[in-house]
Amino acid sequence: MGVLKKIYRPTLEYENAAYSRGFTKVAGIDEAGRGPLAGPVVVAAVILGKYWNTEIEINDSKKLSKKKKESLYDVICKESLAFKIVSVSPQEIDQLNILRATMVGMQRCSDEIELTPDYLLVDGNFYPETNIHGQAIVKGDCLSKSIAAASILAKVIRDRKMIEFAGKYPQWGFDSHMGYPTRQHREAIAEHGLSPIH
Repeated sequence: MGVLKKIYRPTLEYENAAYSRGFTKVAGIDEAGRGPLAGPVVVAAVILGKYWNTEIEINDSKKLSKKKKESLYDVICKESLAFKIVSVSPQEIDQLNILRATMVGMQRCSDEIELTPDYLLVDGNFYPETNIHGQAIVKGDCLSKSIAAASILAKVIRDRKMIEFAGKYPQWGFDSHMGYPTRQHREAIAEHGLSPIH
């Protein structure tokens, strides 16, 4: 008999726990672009706010269709209290390494978002260097609506950037694999070498 996999759906449990401890501006932070061989890492922070409409079906961006991500992107930008999206260039990634580049993007988001957060919910098991209280949550994009919202903003913006790069560097087919190490992408590298965004 097969093992039943637990299905996680993001909730506001982590956010409400922070509110109950007296925090008022809870931001979810996530990134897109740590796995690819090319392109930027894009980091987003979102403060949904205490009165977020729970009817809006936010989920981890990896579980949503392109069309659904695009429509939720518009809703999140319009309905959230604040959001910030930061792009860390391939050049910075090469200088820093991908983990440090991600942490730098997270720091920038928490520093530059219009409303200064007093608590951060960060996807993963690393927490950026900041004086802001918060926690890192493994699989946070499946558990927290704020982090899931940030994952949607980061993914949509990164995909748009990769489609732009596809126009600039057509040999590598970035609009189909978004820089991830697919067979098509590896074959393009073998044939054409590395692009300026690898």
